[in-house]
Amino acid sequence: MTRAANPVVHVVDDDEAFRDSLTWLLEGHGFEVRAHASATQFFAAGLPAPGSVILLDVRMPGMTGMQAHDELARRGAAAPIIFITGHGDVPMAVEAVKKGAFDFLEKPFQDERLIELIRRAATQGASRAPGGVRATGRLQALTQREREVLDRVVAGRLNKSIADDLGISIKTVEAHRAKVMEKMQAKSLAELIQIALAEKSG
Repeated sequence: MTRAANPVVHVVDDDEAFRDSLTWLLEGHGFEVRAHASATQFFAAGLPAPGSVILLDVRMPGMTGMQAHDELARRGAAAPIIFITGHGDVPMAVEAVKKGAFDFLEKPFQDERLIELIRRAATQGASRAPGGVRATGRLQALTQREREVLDRVVAGRLNKSIADDLGISIKTVEAHRAKVMEKMQAKSLAELIQIALAEKSG
């Protein structure tokens, strides 16, 4: 295995049981894992080496994941960041992706999805910022209602909120979101956000 296929993974999470579980999972797939109980502990260990991937919890006591993300950017760290979020943290994770985070996973997530994401992050690099995604006119394929749903997704709104805004059911929102993902050729919500931002700026 190359270093890109199996990078060093930094797990930054204040939940000891979750940290241990992730460490066990990742080491089982051949990754070298460095676990940190807080963002402060993570920074005390020095900046991650090139080729590393950072799994960063959004909500932590002391320095939050969002603050750690800002600090990493300030220090010029190039390691890709994958945020681990709870359901209520999705709007914050969306904002993090807009600011250059590679992706985010919402708990609970499938182990296979995490492994795939880490390997993709190591291969593609630190950021999927809008400048790295080319506009292709995919927005033109969306219906008016799909555009309305997309705009609210990019704004970090949850399905229930979107449904209330548009006066439709949550199931209808989910159906529109699935269609938007298909038409925009996005494999994840984070990728959808980056494509949408590139389309709007291009």
